[in-house]
Amino acid sequence: MQAPDGREASDDIDPDQQPRRLQDCRRCGLWRDATQPVAGAGKRSARIMLVGEQPGDKEDLAGQPFVGPAGALLDRALQAAGVPREAVYVTNAVKHFKWQARGKRRMHKTPAQREIEACHYWLEDELRAVRPRVVVALGATALRSVMQAKPPALKAVLGRALEHDGMAVIAAYHPSFALRAPDTQARRRAFEAIVQALERAARL
Repeated sequence: MQAPDGREASDDIDPDQQPRRLQDCRRCGLWRDATQPVAGAGKRSARIMLVGEQPGDKEDLAGQPFVGPAGALLDRALQAAGVPREAVYVTNAVKHFKWQARGKRRMHKTPAQREIEACHYWLEDELRAVRPRVVVALGATALRSVMQAKPPALKAVLGRALEHDGMAVIAAYHPSFALRAPDTQARRRAFEAIVQALERAARL
């Protein structure tokens, strides 16, 4: 398969690469269409790490995690749970924005399993550096990446504290799920579930 410029699409992908800098990562092909990689942000001594799926359009342009609409909702949930954002470390399972064009807009596209696996290299590095006591996995992609296995359906474990590598892992909805819910009541329930997961993380 060839890329648009005629080169072989796999020529600049190396799933076994072990780069030192995120900017140099070529472990999967998502770097090609992203503006920049988006690293995690927050205290390196944080006891709570929040892991989302991937950067969105706003995050891709800003180079910071959770600064778009989903980030604004996450900030509200953190405030409602009594957890200061500056006290947590926030990152994503996948560090480049995967998107598809819809008119002039860049719309989110779910990362493939091979892309999640390739990017776990960076999440693993963050987990080693931060050593959180609790990880809140925001959505199914984040939960799969953190647990490094196919977990039960997200709804089945929402708010529960799972154990992985000596950490408590709490499953929660991704903030974008709460934004996309079809009606006011569903959006409120999703938001409240996120707040409850954050409250449980704070207690642990």
